[in-house]
Amino acid sequence: MDAEFWDEKYRGHDQLFSGEPNGVLVTEITGLAPGRALDVGCGEGGDALWLARQGWQVTGVDISHVALERAAAAAAAAGVADRVTWMRADPAETPLPAGAFDLVSAHFLPLLRRSGDSAMRGLLDAVAPGGTFLFVFHALDGLPERLEGGFTAADFCHPHDFVPLLGDDWAVVVDETRPRTTPAPAGTHHTHDVVLRARRLR
Repeated sequence: MDAEFWDEKYRGHDQLFSGEPNGVLVTEITGLAPGRALDVGCGEGGDALWLARQGWQVTGVDISHVALERAAAAAAAAGVADRVTWMRADPAETPLPAGAFDLVSAHFLPLLRRSGDSAMRGLLDAVAPGGTFLFVFHALDGLPERLEGGFTAADFCHPHDFVPLLGDDWAVVVDETRPRTTPAPAGTHHTHDVVLRARRLR
């Protein structure tokens, strides 16, 4: 699932996703004081635009330049282009600024397991003291045995993989599986999401 894979996937649709924010993001982040947010795997920008409209200064990161072009156009149309910066990068390969964001959010990010946990630690390290980490993935029992690209669900990092990496500097706020708040995308059968929300204490 490299950049070429995702570019072709986006090109195959006029719009791959709804453009609406993920329900878990709205539930968990509403009420937080706006600051600097990092939307990892931002796609066409639904979450990033919602955050910008709530007053956040957002950096949207994605591996696909096709998705980012669409996200930038959507931000301009929504009048929030000045509140969002777009960055083409692979979060598994590109170091993120340490301690730079009051919110690091990743929804259904296909982050492959690799030797070591540097990519996961990089996401956590990007959260500033007092900031929030939100990682959401599909519940395993709602996924087919084989996914696109020949991968299995177990090949990807899940919220529970981050929990052992949270030391005394973190407080877990939410660690649970819950029913989806919106229908799953056409052709899929995801009925539940796994949600990890943690706050960095220092």
